[in-house]
Amino acid sequence: MNLDEPLGQEWTTLQNNHEHYERGALALKVVTVVFAFALLAVNLPALIVALVVAALWLQEGIYRTSQSRLGQRLMVLEGLIRGCESGVPFQLHTQWRAARSGVGGLLREYLSNALRPTVAYPYVLLLLGLLVLHVFR
Repeated sequence: MNLDEPLGQEWTTLQNNHEHYERGALALKVVTVVFAFALLAVNLPALIVALVVAALWLQEGIYRTSQSRLGQRLMVLEGLIRGCESGVPFQLHTQWRAARSGVGGLLREYLSNALRPTVAYPYVLLLLGLLVLHVFR
């Protein structure tokens, strides 16, 4: 497969975007940890900080859902490039629209992405630490 052909161009673009999401998610984790400690440093109650951490965790779940969709299309493209599947390149949004499952399905998708181990870390540890801090403070 020549990377100048439509499938190669699409794969390269989506792969770069997929990696961009990965770096963004890592930045969100770092910001969450720093923000949580900063909020504790100004004596905000641990339960309030826990709510902020939970909100940021869910935000990463939403963020990772977009990345997951890119990953799904990358898998299709890799099949097309191998010649194992037939299809047309540049169909990312068409595929997303066809697979939409309504608000409930979207919420399930967000939560399932938020609960993946690579996403849940460090949020679970922060929330457990905040719970312990709240109980023993």
